Amino acid sequence: MNTGHSRDVERLDQQHPARDAVIRQVSAWNGVSIHEHRFGGVEFRLGHRELGHLHPLFADLPFPHHVRDELVRSGRAKPHHVVPNSGWVTVPMRTAPEAENVIALFQQNYERAKNSVKELKLEDGITNMEKEKDNAQ
Repeated sequence: MNTGHSRDVERLDQQHPARDAVIRQVSAWNGVSIHEHRFGGVEFRLGHRELGHLHPLFADLPFPHHVRDELVRSGRAKPHHVVPNSGWVTVPMRTAPEAENVIALFQQNYERAKNSVKELKLEDGITNMEKEKDNAQ
């Protein structure tokens, strides 16, 4: 993990340039935070929701089952290496094109997570408006 020292960044670039490219890109998105993943690696979250996490040479990302099935069918991802029957996928991340695929999949999860937050805020806003209306009566 980058400790803020330029040598650490250089070492990461030399050892795992694809992973480092994903970290730089995904961590720059509005609202995304980086955490140490409980099984090792780097985890990205939007709020409390995990968008996925990185290991040195592959990424693991959660999707609804129907999306996961399409990603596997199209060859963009493989069933998760530990829990293959879940909605999670494992995606190789050794080359620049593989890193681009991983970034695109993180973007897909990011957009889905942002939309979920918007829906919750909208529902909460409607609920609050209804409460205010009831209180006014």
